[in-house]
Amino acid sequence: MTERDAHEKIVPLIVERWSPRSFDETALPLEDLKVIVEAAGWAPSAFNAQPWSFLYALHGDENWARFLDLLVPFNQGWADAAGALLFIVSDRGTTKSKDGSPSHSHSFDAGAAWANLALQATAMGYHAHGMTGIEFGKAEKALAIPDTHRLEAAVAIGRRADPQRLPEDLREKEQPSGRKPVDAILQPGSFSPG
Repeated sequence: MTERDAHEKIVPLIVERWSPRSFDETALPLEDLKVIVEAAGWAPSAFNAQPWSFLYALHGDENWARFLDLLVPFNQGWADAAGALLFIVSDRGTTKSKDGSPSHSHSFDAGAAWANLALQATAMGYHAHGMTGIEFGKAEKALAIPDTHRLEAAVAIGRRADPQRLPEDLREKEQPSGRKPVDAILQPGSFSPG
């Protein structure tokens, strides 16, 4: 497994979080999923609008095959072993602004909720793998998502399994990835393309 270097002041849970693809096919207990999603709900949001919703299927339940079918074939190949599949939806119009303008930050806010979700899953001994490899269009229709909302991403959550379960081309990728150095993402003043 790749060693991840981070500043000593970084919360260890942040560094421990990563997105594996090899899961053990155990259904995620609904009680655990509710805790994970409650943590997502504690994310900050503009005007405290909390514009996120989470649609879910547990491994093997009546929604499982339908949810799996909404992923691109590549993601179907490994996500079938996850304990739960979620679709994150944001409300484009949620706002408490006085002028009634639509939310500029609904996607940003849903992303903050996703980050909380992933960290909580990690803290509970699970892993969460977010993905946008979704059959967009088909998924919104199948999940009855109206135009007032945006399908943001899907998430596979589960307990990690031996990477040997994966196709050979994915096994070597089944490890935490590195990150760009802070000097590559932090810029003083105006934006400068890097």
